[in-house]
Amino acid sequence: MSGVAGAFLCSPDEPSPRVIDQLKKMIPTLALRGQAGVLVAAFMKKRGIRYGRAFQSADSSVRIDRIEQELRFRPHVAIAHIRSGCCGSGGDGDVQSIPAAAGTSRHFAISLDGALVNAHELRSELIAHGQLIDTNTDAELLLRWIERSCKREYWRHGLPANYEAIFRELDDRIDGAISALLLDNNGDLVAYRNRSGLRPLETMWTNNGLLLFASENCAFAGSEGKTQQLLPGSIRRVDAKTGGSVDHALNSRRYKAKLCAYETLYLGSPNTSVEGHSHLQTRYSIGLALGRIVAERVQAEAPLMPPIVSSMPSTGGPYADGLFASLAEQGVRAERGDVVATQFLERTLLGRPRDRQSRIAQKYRVSEAAVAGRAIVVVDEALIRGDTSLAVTTMLLAAGAKAVHWAIGSPPIVAPNYYGMGIDTPDELAFWQALKRLPPELRAQCLRFHRMHLPALRTIETNIARAIQAATVTYLPFRALVSILADRLDSIDLSPFTFEMPTPAGRQRADRSLEALLAALSINPRLRSGS
Repeated sequence: MSGVAGAFLCSPDEPSPRVIDQLKKMIPTLALRGQAGVLVAAFMKKRGIRYGRAFQSADSSVRIDRIEQELRFRPHVAIAHIRSGCCGSGGDGDVQSIPAAAGTSRHFAISLDGALVNAHELRSELIAHGQLIDTNTDAELLLRWIERSCKREYWRHGLPANYEAIFRELDDRIDGAISALLLDNNGDLVAYRNRSGLRPLETMWTNNGLLLFASENCAFAGSEGKTQQLLPGSIRRVDAKTGGSVDHALNSRRYKAKLCAYETLYLGSPNTSVEGHSHLQTRYSIGLALGRIVAERVQAEAPLMPPIVSSMPSTGGPYADGLFASLAEQGVRAERGDVVATQFLERTLLGRPRDRQSRIAQKYRVSEAAVAGRAIVVVDEALIRGDTSLAVTTMLLAAGAKAVHWAIGSPPIVAPNYYGMGIDTPDELAFWQALKRLPPELRAQCLRFHRMHLPALRTIETNIARAIQAATVTYLPFRALVSILADRLDSIDLSPFTFEMPTPAGRQRADRSLEALLAALSINPRLRSGS
């Protein structure tokens, strides 16, 4: 859960503040991708790389310390990393540099979105070759790997680095989800997206001479030009001297993007579109489908006052709008009003349980006047661990709500995520906590995951509702999600709902995790394999 952005002035001999100004416009649009600040690296000829930190004000204006304070520093290229704060193996990294080794003057900066599944293996190999790893971030690990390749193959022979060869080797060795921007000490920029294609990387040639990079194309709002996705398993190298760029496929095989489902359903901005598909429209369509199920439950209760349909901020709005419209189409009386508000934008998905619980308690507030005596339908894009849902339900009931119903715009999340979302074990998920509370004879039915029958899904919903003190929980059935995404199923990774990991190392790690969990629950693995 992080983001990258970059701006390159294609006429590098004409120093201009436009690069920093453009980056400052892009950073707020990607703010929801991270919660630990924004780091910036910029390069100007004869001055080298400078580093700074970006700060966003309440009015969304951005200032970048250190870099902007050096008035004569007018870079032709700058990159930013919107940090999630998740560190260590499986976490994202920072914009950071590697100190020059003896006898060289080479430096790098990198911004990284995603995570490495086989980080331990790569780290062990570097240590075996005498490379010291000072921190635990995947960004530093990649930088060390690139630096080692440069030294071994090029620098010691007085040759310029061949980034195509370096990233080809890297792409063959890493397992995970990586989109990155690499800035070197010559001012050259390399954009890289690894072969899994799980994390997006968008580009735009603007009409005013800039080449832009971003995790989402919502960052290009207000700019005019030609947009394009960087293909999985490829790099784009931008030359500091000429301003020209060249794309290189790193393998003769053409890889198709398998974008992580969290990008579409949760992480990406509603204002982003992928291959012509708007996240906003997708989420609204999900809300419509979900409303047809929720309508039956609302009508069955026959409340005296119409329920209030409220979204969870900041990404639940399109889901709630669709659900409300669906209820209206079916003649179900309801009111649309957001009764849950946030004190800050940062998401609470990442971090240690105690830290997360503290942030959740600080983040959410409810409108007591609006909810007193009313049934509330809270619409959210996902129910992952359930601790946020429990906290919000408790707040609503304490404020006088008659009942709290949760409508979830995705199927049950059953699998961990090793690709940058900070969900490392299935045991922490609400689904598995509910499964533990079921009688043994019912567990096997739920172990069918996305193929479980409707009665099994209802059993899971009932148990999770009880755990979060809600009246009901309604998930979007997997078949409904498939129907909505029907024309692009081959380009979305649905592993959160299927437990079918998209990369080899991910599959091995998930299989081990699942086997251990089933053994702890005294469940025969054959029940799962026979589903």
